[in-house]
Amino acid sequence: MSVNKFWWTPIKKLLTILLVAVITFQMTGCGDSEPTDPSITQTSSAKTVKQSISEVSPPDIIQKLHPALDRYQPQVQIISPQPDELLQDNNVTVQLQVLDFPTFRDETLGDGPHLHLIIDNDSDRHIYNPTEPIILSDLKPGTHTLRVFAVYPWGESFKNDGSSAIATFHIYTKTPNNNPDPKLPLLTYNRPQGTYGAEPILLDFYLDNAPLHLIAQEDPEDEIIDWRIRVTVNGESFIIDRWEPIYLKGFQPGKNWVQLEFLDELGEPLNNVYNNTARVLTYDPKSQDTLSKLIRGQLSLSQARGLVEANYTSPTLAPSPEIEEVSEPEPIVVEEQEVSEPEPIVVEEQEVSEPEPIVEEQEVSEPELVAPREPLPPENPTSESSEPVAGNQLQKLWQNLQLPKFSNNDSETPILEQIKNFFSSFEIPGLTQIETEPGTPAALPKIVRDQPETEAKEAPVTETSESSDRLK
Repeated sequence: MSVNKFWWTPIKKLLTILLVAVITFQMTGCGDSEPTDPSITQTSSAKTVKQSISEVSPPDIIQKLHPALDRYQPQVQIISPQPDELLQDNNVTVQLQVLDFPTFRDETLGDGPHLHLIIDNDSDRHIYNPTEPIILSDLKPGTHTLRVFAVYPWGESFKNDGSSAIATFHIYTKTPNNNPDPKLPLLTYNRPQGTYGAEPILLDFYLDNAPLHLIAQEDPEDEIIDWRIRVTVNGESFIIDRWEPIYLKGFQPGKNWVQLEFLDELGEPLNNVYNNTARVLTYDPKSQDTLSKLIRGQLSLSQARGLVEANYTSPTLAPSPEIEEVSEPEPIVVEEQEVSEPEPIVVEEQEVSEPEPIVEEQEVSEPELVAPREPLPPENPTSESSEPVAGNQLQKLWQNLQLPKFSNNDSETPILEQIKNFFSSFEIPGLTQIETEPGTPAALPKIVRDQPETEAKEAPVTETSESSDRLK
């Protein structure tokens, strides 16, 4: 029995250790598997994939324009209405007082340092001349809160002490709406809102009664509440813990929405009026407003300096002289081309001077119709002695024929008799006399051309002998 007890004791201890180890391992494995919820894993991964909004540095030109206005410390006050004032009219005249801040609007660029005025939680109004009265018309009965703060030309708010003012007043009666607690931090949504034509887009807000992080974190047990701002853009959320403007990109063309929430040091919403505000903005890359051109870099520093300096005139800001220099030569060249048109003038001169028809009429004359009779004698072969006789006879015939043509005799009979007598007096080679009956007009001599070669050779000899006898 002693031997069995000796061996059983260590085995029992070993089994106990192994059993404890198995139980501990199972408990550890179960504890590790509890937080690995599939839904949580899918949500976190979805957020990582979905994120498209990112923070970038401010545009270079805005960083260069900033120092021109950073030297000012705006001091804004609301003269009327007074805090907690009860008014008996729903049309309220607002009077402001602004010190150490130049407000103006550049005529060329259409913007400049100004004030943002917000009634309740509506969209802001731009005030470029705070000395003029501002009318708030048709306000609803009840409590209203007016907030005013100084801003840069591109919409960023000044954040020095005194750069904003708040006044809560009442129309006819008091109501719990639009009545923030002055002892609690108050969040004022500033930007973005409206239409933007270029990225990055400014995200900016204003805080009242919010302590600095360093002061709030000095003593965790004090009553100073630290804060955070939760930003949600199109469903994507992130936390910021600094009070300064940031620039975001990744907006989609068209409608976008942004929500700002004020959180305490534990990450819980701190409830106060306006501490949870959402706005809708439109991103239109085709927009050509001044801010869009400034962000795109379409305005140079000298051109944009009119936004921060009053009465500033840039030599390159007015593009009209450059445009006129480029566009002026075009009409001048067109006018010169229209004036110098020599072609119509030359054509008209050619049409007026037409001597050719006149020359042709002078050259064409009636004697040319009779001239072809001269080469008739050479066609019939004659002897050398007969050629001059025939030429003389033809000249006489031509002269005799022309005389009756220009005579004033009315009857044609004397002319024909003269021709008959003329041909009967002598004979011309190649011509034969044609007898006519009495009472009929005499016919012209007939030219005999179609004769055999033998007859042509014999005929000239006979005619030459007969003509020579008559001449003797």
